[in-house]
Amino acid sequence: MTRLRLIALTCAATCALPAAAFAQPTGGTEFGDPAATKPTALPAQDAILLGRTMHVRGTLSGAAGQTVIVERREGDGAWEQAATTVADADGAFDAAWKTDHIGRFALRARLQSTADASSAAAATALPTSEITVFRSSLATWFGPGFYGRRTACGQRMTHRLLGVAHRTLPCGTQVALLYKGRTITVPVVDRGPFAHGASYDLTSATAEALGMTQTARIGAVRVQH
Repeated sequence: MTRLRLIALTCAATCALPAAAFAQPTGGTEFGDPAATKPTALPAQDAILLGRTMHVRGTLSGAAGQTVIVERREGDGAWEQAATTVADADGAFDAAWKTDHIGRFALRARLQSTADASSAAAATALPTSEITVFRSSLATWFGPGFYGRRTACGQRMTHRLLGVAHRTLPCGTQVALLYKGRTITVPVVDRGPFAHGASYDLTSATAEALGMTQTARIGAVRVQH
């Protein structure tokens, strides 16, 4: 049985995100806890913007000269091909995946030969790593002047309220945000924004947790449960 010894996810130089945003896979991306006493945003792990290129590198024993297929899966969906490459004489491979969908995905690498029925079980046993692909979005922030008022979702606006305003996403929808190598997941708590062509309006607590002080481009993706 071909054995996957290592999958390392790294972002290509063309990714244009801070190097600190990436780390070796540790089983998943972590996000700030909206219920925390002191809201914080955590360093992003395995995060990339839509349309950027991610390199999936690793080593497959006994794979010299064979085709390696990198597959992605969202949730409990089917595995779909993301990229292919050919392993070198030592079984090492480097596959470039130009991200084409937003969301949270599991990634795995397997030999093309495991497509037959006799090798299907071996493919399902391969280890996976997780990656979150964000869409670049313009965001503003709000808070002062609205403290004490009820939001459109029925919550009282305070300097501690974590959340975002969005024009159409249902109240309570969880949205993961990425800014300057840090990420946090917060709910939709209000309607807006309605100016400057922005897609999201962050509460002051959310903006502070991310270190955002003015209108800026951020990464954003709806979190599916």
